[in-house]
Parts: sequence; structure tokens; C-alpha cells
Amino acid sequence: MKVVLFCGGFGMRLREYSEAIPKPLVCIGHRPILWHIMKYYSHFGHQDFILCLGWKGEMIKDYFLNYNECLSNDFVMSGGGSSIRLLNSDIQNWSITFVDTGMRSNIGQRLRAVESYLEGEENFLANYTDGLSDLPLSEIIDLHHRRQSIATFMSVKPTQSFHCVSANGDGLVQQVEAISDTAMWINAGFFVLNRAIFSCIAEGDDLVVEPFNRLIAKKKLFTIPHHGFFGCMDTYKEKQMLDDMHSQGNTPWEVWHRSRSGLAPQSVKRDQGEHVGLANPRLEV
Repeated sequence: MKVVLFCGGFGMRLREYSEAIPKPLVCIGHRPILWHIMKYYSHFGHQDFILCLGWKGEMIKDYFLNYNECLSNDFVMSGGGSSIRLLNSDIQNWSITFVDTGMRSNIGQRLRAVESYLEGEENFLANYTDGLSDLPLSEIIDLHHRRQSIATFMSVKPTQSFHCVSANGDGLVQQVEAISDTAMWINAGFFVLNRAIFSCIAEGDDLVVEPFNRLIAKKKLFTIPHHGFFGCMDTYKEKQMLDDMHSQGNTPWEVWHRSRSGLAPQSVKRDQGEHVGLANPRLEV
């Protein structure tokens, strides 16, 4: 299944970083959150990506055009550097389509902008690209197919420190409780979508509010509640939390480390002074 990744927003709540670089390139550890998310989908066999670009999209293009496999993987160098044998690989099997979907487009309109690149795909995956999870991807895909859903998404319990307040018309407070203690679940931004979703998105619609309410009326919207790990990188505080986890080796979202199967070594040769990385460092787009 193809994977649509929404990479075009301004990331205003993470302005400490996103004023200089697009939010998907903000690093967790030493790799962008975009890389972590793509690695997650690749682990489950989904390696055909469509990136919906917008704000500073040229920086995302540049990141992949100049991606150096040797900086991210173990390798054997011989011949004074003329030959590089990669011991494993990150992105060599990935196909990445880069699409400018507008500077100020909302998620629904970004999705509409890439409809032609999903030709022949009955179902596809999509992600907000600002959260990490250890969700077994097959579970949400199986639910989607079993229910013949048009849209299926992962929901999680909120972890923010907000308090929900119930009051009567006079403002008399009747209840105060932590949002994490309520029955509320939130959309975590991991989607499986049927291409019928495009008939539900009108001009100007965002993805969730108008289209999803139409699907609710049709009983074609489902969610899978996830009790495992989910970490959103929406604010500086959340970014620091994920960084701290990474520095401590506590990375539950790195599901690819749990059942790593060794890849065959790959050879990369270069002339003197040539860029070291992929055999062809330019990704086909």
C-alpha cells in the first residue's frame, strides 16, 4: 500500500525549530521524525511514499537528494575509500514521490492534490507525520478491510495535563477531572483510507471534520484504540520528551529493531572526490 505523508504545515507550536526547517525535518536523536515514520512503515513492507510538501518543502527534497547511506549505517571501506560496502541500508528500497501541495493548504486539500498519484490504489495509508507509535500496523489494516471502512484511524488516550470542566448554565462547576481520566480518546493521525474518501472531500474541506462527519452518517468510519506507545511532537516539551527517551535508549516506536533481519551487504563505488552514499544518490521522483 502507498503511504501519504502530510509534510507541508507551518508547525507553529514548534516554532523554536520550524521557523528554520520544516517540522518533519526536526530530529529525534540524530534523524528527522519524518525518517522515523518512514522507517516504521517500511518495516511493515510499505515502501512507496508520497510526500505532500508545502512550507520549506525544498529542504525535504534536498534532505533525500543528498541522503548518505554511509552516515546512517555500518559499512566496510576499502581501496582508500574508492569502494564502500554497506552492511545494511535505510532507504535504498524506498520509492518517494515529492508533490508540492500548496503553502497554506489544509490536510484535506493536500490529500486531494495527490489523488492522481494514487491511481489504482483501492486503499492506502496516510499519516500526519508528527507522531510516533508502536502500533502493529496489520491490526488497523485488518480492521479497515474487515469493516469495509472508508476511513480507519488510530485513537489514543490524551496525555496532556489539561483538566475537563463541567458546569451548568450559571457557571456553577459540577465536575473537574484530568483529561487523561475521562472516557475521551483522540485521533492520533495514523490512517487507512479507501479511495472513496475523495468523494467525501469537497473544495476547502479539511480531512477530519466535514468528511469524517459524512462518513459517520454512512457508518463507514472506524477507529482502533491503541493502548501501547504514542508520542506526538507537537510542542517543544513533547520534542524534548522524545529526545530524552531516545538518549536513554527507550525507543518503543523503533519496531524495526525488534525483529531485525540482516540485509545483504551492498557495494557502492566512487571516483576520487565523488559523493559517497547510494550507488545512485539521486532518488527517482
